[in-house]
Amino acid sequence: VQLQASGGGLAQAGGSLRLSCQASGIIFSINDVGWYRQAPGKRREMVAVITSVGSTTYLDSVKGRFAISRDNAKNTVYLQMNSLKPEDTAVYYCILSSSSFDYWGQGTQVTVSS
Repeated sequence: VQLQASGGGLAQAGGSLRLSCQASGIIFSINDVGWYRQAPGKRREMVAVITSVGSTTYLDSVKGRFAISRDNAKNTVYLQMNSLKPEDTAVYYCILSSSSFDYWGQGTQVTVSS
């Protein structure tokens, strides 16, 4: 199983970025997928999750600004990030949670300048 994340980069406060994560080697549609992030010196935290049936959960601090979605035909999960803040700066990891194991992508850096 491989998860390939992309779309990170540098944005100004108030700007937008879109992260993508494509999975291979597993039946994507039946698994929950999501995004976590880890800032320097902090614990990894859940940002957004979307279940196999489309239910979503968000970290309180990103509600109304971030939107998670999935395209099962492309085996891809997206994270649209709007109204970015400097505190959103972190390495973002995608995750696929199967019935037996959690698979992680390699991480993509998001840096938001003030």
